[in-house]
Amino acid sequence: MYKKIWLKGLMAIVLSMQKNILYILIFMVSLAACHRKTVPESSGKTNTISETGYASYYSDNLNGHSTASGEVYNSSKMTGAHKKLPFGTLVTVTNVSNGKKVTVKINDRGPFVSGRIIDISKAAAKQIGMIGAGIIKVKIAYQRNKV
Repeated sequence: MYKKIWLKGLMAIVLSMQKNILYILIFMVSLAACHRKTVPESSGKTNTISETGYASYYSDNLNGHSTASGEVYNSSKMTGAHKKLPFGTLVTVTNVSNGKKVTVKINDRGPFVSGRIIDISKAAAKQIGMIGAGIIKVKIAYQRNKV
């Protein structure tokens, strides 16, 4: 009699554990789904980090306005905006479709549109052939800060 009660109790515990494992598994899959789409890649041999995503360029009507760094935006300079990189960071932007590259200096924050990883000046956009498209897929590369 006691053996049957003990066995039923053990089965209840096992079933409860299976449910908890299922909940943990669902939670982990949910976290993986929320992971950001652009992941910095490091070559391991150098301090270069790269990301792939979408780029846009500044409108002409922003010419002369202050950027987040305090600099005045000039559409003829090679500058860009990134959400997190320190101001002054040099970033190489490569148009994935044609291979053209440009190096820009980060002096602003943005873009604040899902999927976009960098905004660049109009001059930089012309150099990599994105004026007609407006938004293109790019690969950006920059040097990791030395700590």
